Amino acid sequence: MTEPSSRWAHPKGYVCLRAPGPPTIDGRLDKPFWAHAAWTDAFVDIEGDAQPAPRHRTRAKMLWDERFFYIGAELEEPHVWGTLTEHDSVIFQDNDFEVFLDPDGDNHRYYEIEINALGTVWDLLLARPYRNGGPAINAWEIPGLQSAVDVDGTLNDPSDEDRGWSVELALPWKVLGECAGRPSPPKDGDRWRINFSRVEWRHTVVDGRYGKVLGLKEDNWVWSPQWAVDMHRPEHWGYVQFSTRVEDAPAFVEDPAWAVIALLHRVYHAQQAFRGEHGSWARKLAELGIESVHGLDMAASDLQFVAWAEAEGAGRCTIDHESCLRRTKLP
Repeated sequence: MTEPSSRWAHPKGYVCLRAPGPPTIDGRLDKPFWAHAAWTDAFVDIEGDAQPAPRHRTRAKMLWDERFFYIGAELEEPHVWGTLTEHDSVIFQDNDFEVFLDPDGDNHRYYEIEINALGTVWDLLLARPYRNGGPAINAWEIPGLQSAVDVDGTLNDPSDEDRGWSVELALPWKVLGECAGRPSPPKDGDRWRINFSRVEWRHTVVDGRYGKVLGLKEDNWVWSPQWAVDMHRPEHWGYVQFSTRVEDAPAFVEDPAWAVIALLHRVYHAQQAFRGEHGSWARKLAELGIESVHGLDMAASDLQFVAWAEAEGAGRCTIDHESCLRRTKLP
């Protein structure tokens, strides 16, 4: 199948302003606290243009201060329902909203938070993506996390039609800094990798209760497309750029190393495909059909490989067989 030309275009970007003051976390996004925060683009299908546009609009906002990284999301939904009430349940078995955050953009040691319309939270830490063996550290917690949901309609009532639900999350920098490998809270202009997902199940009503339609898979709608039904491809997550301004956001600045980062990830995926077909890593770039630009080079053995390239003005970047991306200068 031909790779879409937009797959390696620069991912989505968002400028996150400084919060005007501490909020009341109640799930509502119509309060003055959020007034100067822009909405993200409406979410798209996780596979990008290969699938139809989502049936319902989803969008998000972000703000920050010295204590917290704030995320708000609005989910249009004519039937708001949920079933899971136990913390750290597998929340995507309900309709949910999800946050994925990789502070240093190395594809490893990243955070995932999921929440459903009942306000039930699942927080976990990934040592590596599942494709590289994970594991998901389910016992990891976010002490000090604040979260709330507001339903515009009636929850778990099939007799009427709702307008949707909204989410507020306040993620403490003290915890995010544990795996960030960089200043937390961030400095003005710092960029972190982030993405959002919404899982939506087709529903039916039996005996006055909502339930999932058997035999149908869920829909996955995201801010920055993943080009596969897999949120654990951090290379396709978007960027959040932090600003110390409270209003009048500066322009988003694309990562100057992106062309090299995309090139190295192409090498990684090509090596995975090559190993799947031949049982070994390619020793030469020519075997992968990838041209040596940006000083791209590669070394491989029976057990591992590493590729590297130079990003002008942004230092050297490397990637290895576990998809760990390292760079001499963080964005």
